[in-house]
Amino acid sequence: MANIIVGERIGRHGHLGVGCSASIFDPLYEKTLMIRRADNGKWAVPGGYMKAGENFSEACAREVLEETGLHVIVNRLIGVYTSPNLLLEYKDGNKWQLVVLHFKAEAVSGELTTSDESTKFGYFSMNELHDLDMNILDKLRVLDGFSRNQETFVRDDFANAELI
Repeated sequence: MANIIVGERIGRHGHLGVGCSASIFDPLYEKTLMIRRADNGKWAVPGGYMKAGENFSEACAREVLEETGLHVIVNRLIGVYTSPNLLLEYKDGNKWQLVVLHFKAEAVSGELTTSDESTKFGYFSMNELHDLDMNILDKLRVLDGFSRNQETFVRDDFANAELI
């Protein structure tokens, strides 16, 4: 689990960490898959950091598989998220400003399950999401996924985003 440090341009005191995540919807596009994270107990979209040598689609598909047991095809980019005013500091002393690419993905095989990184999973509607304990970045990605907007969202400071 990481400590969150917020401050004017605090990101300059860390490294850039590139992450990929996915919105995976039910066939009627009424509910999206969420996982409960093992490290902090919060609900989140499946995703995580890219590894060197991966492209975005590979990183997204690997992270979804690791956290959910599902094999996915990445369909399109929903949004790009960062905040120069937010820094994650991990117990090992590493500090990261996130740059996250969030994709719409489709499950093609596998069996939905928990993992070392997820303790629970479920598909939730927009109305059900309001009762889930999530951080701001996950809320933004979920709302952007449900929007069905065909243009990519660019969120240059998600730490200061206002949610409807």
